[in-house]
Amino acid sequence: MTDFSASESTSFEPRQGSLTRPVMRALPELRELLILAEHVADAGWDWARVEVLAELHHGEESFPLLAFRFGPSDPALPALALFGGVHGLERIGTQVVTSYLRTLVEMARWDRVTRDMLSTTRLLIMPLVNPVGMYLKRRSNGNRVDLMRNAPVRAEGLSRWHLFAGHRISPALPWYQGQEDAPMEIEAQTLCDWVRRELFPARTALSIDVHSGYGKVDRLWFPFAKTRKPFPALAEAVALKHLIDKTHPNHVYCIEPQSRQYLAHGDLWDYLYDEYRTVRPDGRYIPFTLELGSWLWVKKNWSQAFSALGVFNPRLPHRVRRTLRRHLLLFELFYRAVRSPEPWTELDEAERERLRRQGLEWWYDG
Repeated sequence: MTDFSASESTSFEPRQGSLTRPVMRALPELRELLILAEHVADAGWDWARVEVLAELHHGEESFPLLAFRFGPSDPALPALALFGGVHGLERIGTQVVTSYLRTLVEMARWDRVTRDMLSTTRLLIMPLVNPVGMYLKRRSNGNRVDLMRNAPVRAEGLSRWHLFAGHRISPALPWYQGQEDAPMEIEAQTLCDWVRRELFPARTALSIDVHSGYGKVDRLWFPFAKTRKPFPALAEAVALKHLIDKTHPNHVYCIEPQSRQYLAHGDLWDYLYDEYRTVRPDGRYIPFTLELGSWLWVKKNWSQAFSALGVFNPRLPHRVRRTLRRHLLLFELFYRAVRSPEPWTELDEAERERLRRQGLEWWYDG
């Protein structure tokens, strides 16, 4: 069972030496994050902060849940948030987010443009949400709960016994939501609390949660996973799609609501989006999920199909490098989109209705 020993977040202190040899061998992703955290702490930037949001324990091993914040401390400023490693088998998500984090830290050392952007806009990064699951090579966390099925949200029209969509039958089966009426898992609760604190006060915000394991193309999903009804901010989502299409016309993403592919119970981003709309009805926030198309990696290297990690991650070095650099432009575009949000947030009624109808025709059968 995974335990939680810190009720409040703490400022980061250099601590990569605290990892045991088994953890260092099994989790190079966590070791790299600790090295980056030390670099940020040593730089002494007053606009950068690293926190240990929670201390997770599995057996005798300890795992810090790290979060990075760049930019002013005012949480009302525009913000972009990046997440990875919600599912422990999907190591490539953490690696992609960490790749961007590494680039950002290096650019912040010397690039005036990066520092100028960070003077007015915030970047929030949690690269490894589920370190215990990654250590154990599980999709779930240490308690065998699927964190992306763990929020108190029920999908419309789905049975409680629908395994893939999330269930409460047994932790021995995948996609387990946890016990009925039990508190959310520590990792999920910590993520939600951090988003409420650091992102909810912002009137303009975007987030990307990086996953892998579905399809042969990279899909950029916006809510909902709980219903096939149109997304309330459909006009803004369409405007963002146009922004991406025109700025990077050769991009690789299939942009669509998640409900076009499947519904699921307990989606964290459905849960947080609904809450944001309640506390900030005048705000503009869209949480995206980047679902990397891992089936293509398996198709090109079929031996990966015989490995749990191989189904979700590229194995050949050149494919890993390609994946790590492939999404940096997307993150940069989203960062600029929250700093210059007018093209997708300041829509008059006629334009909003036009875009909404376009989205209905594309994704909701008119």
